[in-house]
Amino acid sequence: MTGLPVSNAHERGFTLVEVLIALAVSAFVAAASYSGISSTLTGAEQLRSASERTRELNRALSLLNRDIRQFSNRAVRDEFGALQPALSGGPLAFYPLSLTRDGWTNSLQQPRSELQRVFYYLEDDALWRAYYTVLDRSVDAEPQRMELLSGVNALELRFLDTLDNLEVDGDLVLDTRSWPRNWVAEPGAGSSLLPPPVALELRLELSDFGELRKVYELPVR
Repeated sequence: MTGLPVSNAHERGFTLVEVLIALAVSAFVAAASYSGISSTLTGAEQLRSASERTRELNRALSLLNRDIRQFSNRAVRDEFGALQPALSGGPLAFYPLSLTRDGWTNSLQQPRSELQRVFYYLEDDALWRAYYTVLDRSVDAEPQRMELLSGVNALELRFLDTLDNLEVDGDLVLDTRSWPRNWVAEPGAGSSLLPPPVALELRLELSDFGELRKVYELPVR
């Protein structure tokens, strides 16, 4: 007489507990893998953002360096015909920094000067650069504007009138605290033009990098 087949222990299926344990292990591995990938992607994004920010900062400082180092002592006339000094700036000036610079590349051989009048100012927490295509502008002249650097909380300048007022502290560090914050003509000065300073200090306060300071000696042109 043939009996009923006896089930083999090797052929039985998984129990519910084993299935749940396998699912839990799989979920844990998947979560660990996602966490690792997410961290890698976040790190890559932070690195990309930092690289872009560094490029933006370097470009802005490069333009500032070029304009100030190529300063030219050439006065201009504004849209009202008033004569403006070659350089002016500070809280009392219309722009924090206005100056005439040399070396404006003219690769297209246009009928214009190689001198350029540029302006730096803050707007919407960003540093902007503007310029006019002519030195002595008319009423309808429109400036060309470009945003240089975002996340700028403050822009301050100090000006050195003569080298006789140059001071260093006990650590041989240049002391600019006594330098005037404004470089504008005194009221009642008449038609006499304000001579350019011999040097200026520029301070930028950035939302991420903090304070940046740089001192420029103006060329004699």
